[in-house]
Amino acid sequence: MGKEKSFDDIMTLAETAVYLKLSKNTVYQYAQKGKLPAFKVGTPKHGKWRFSRKAVEEFIGKGNVIRKV
Repeated sequence: MGKEKSFDDIMTLAETAVYLKLSKNTVYQYAQKGKLPAFKVGTPKHGKWRFSRKAVEEFIGKGNVIRKV
């Protein structure tokens, strides 16, 4: 049997901000600059940011620091 993918760990920008205890603006700017692992759903210009909880945890686990903007 193949490995099944789950989307249960996908978070919105607002959920990620709450999870990291940061402002939505800080999370947005880090995603925009490619400093925080994220992807967009929808069109490039009007898409909505999404974040994998696992990828965010790995990012933090590697000792990366997020500074409030």
